[in-house]
Amino acid sequence: MCAVVQQRGTGEVLMVAWMDDEALHRTLTTGRGTYWSRSREEYWVKGESSGHVQHVHEVRLDCDGDALLVVVDQTGAACHTGTRTCFDTDVLLSGA
Repeated sequence: MCAVVQQRGTGEVLMVAWMDDEALHRTLTTGRGTYWSRSREEYWVKGESSGHVQHVHEVRLDCDGDALLVVVDQTGAACHTGTRTCFDTDVLLSGA
């Protein structure tokens, strides 16, 4: 399911990733953001190779039970491009 990752305290949306039951279990057990890579078909722990770790403080399930909100303290960049957030590119709407 979709996991929206948010910075604790500021509410800043850092990234979106995928979790299955095992990734969620690992996250809740270790307190570290653990996700399922659909392209590599393997689990990955945020910051395992980069050092940009996520310390998970809470996980919330949405009202439909098909998405998660993962509230973290992010150390370093959350995005694989090296930026703080994956949502740092503005999209201009025509007529806006």
